[in-house]
Amino acid sequence: MPDLKLRKMLTSSEEIFHEGGPVPETSLRRAAALAVIENPFAGRYEPEIQHFMEDLKPLGLSMAGKLIEMLGGRDQIEGYGKGALIGEVGELEHGALWHAPGGYAMRQLLDNCNAIVPSTKKVTGVGGRLDIPITHINASYVRSHFDSMEVGANDTPRANELVFALVMSTGARIHNRAGGLDVADIIGEDGLR
Repeated sequence: MPDLKLRKMLTSSEEIFHEGGPVPETSLRRAAALAVIENPFAGRYEPEIQHFMEDLKPLGLSMAGKLIEMLGGRDQIEGYGKGALIGEVGELEHGALWHAPGGYAMRQLLDNCNAIVPSTKKVTGVGGRLDIPITHINASYVRSHFDSMEVGANDTPRANELVFALVMSTGARIHNRAGGLDVADIIGEDGLR
């Protein structure tokens, strides 16, 4: 990973069996991968930053690969999302550099994913948390897969750091009954329906 000063990587997973209703046949699993890196633009305004997205692509691929492995393979993944936490001397735009490399990585490694990867980001102090939105990998309008996963760590981001995160899930919310487009009715041509 050229030009990256990686301090640490974290992964987490959760398995949801029910939320007060009947226990479904299949549990929902969600997993997150986080990379904590030094922000090369911290503390100053840098007009040209897009080149850093190329440096982030290998990191994204590595993180997406870990998530796929954690959740049991490509065929298990139905939802995804991404996000960034920016330390206090960085700017929101530094986190926006994760949009292309993070989304590209998951879409490259997963089969049949046409939907845009939802995203969020914020500037925060040490211990900041981020709720990463999750949507279906093929159709953004599948309400059953509208979800989120909270990420963060107690010692990140330091003022001069970026925390890049990817999240994947294996299915719909456990007791989804909000209607809308059903997974079985996805056409998958435009990433929306």
